[in-house]
Amino acid sequence: MRADVQNLFVGIHMLYFAHEKDLTITGMQPELEKLGYRVAEREVKQELERLTQENFLTAHDDAYSITGTGIEEFKAIQDKLGVLCTEVLKPVKAAGTTG
Repeated sequence: MRADVQNLFVGIHMLYFAHEKDLTITGMQPELEKLGYRVAEREVKQELERLTQENFLTAHDDAYSITGTGIEEFKAIQDKLGVLCTEVLKPVKAAGTTG
């Protein structure tokens, strides 16, 4: 998976996890690795900071909490993912076939 695409998925997962509890760099990295992402601590920190700059998370001490804007963004993402899944998860026809 390309790095830019992975970063988008990581951000979505972070917003999802932030609904459950505050996020930390050291706690988030192993969670992402369990999901199959290859991320360094530096990359986790950068994505948490990006989400904070976008006002989706707020930083306090060494933790990050989801904001109202983050909740709304996550709801919008869920809507789009629902549509995407109905299309993208269908079996793909081989090139050159019809019907």
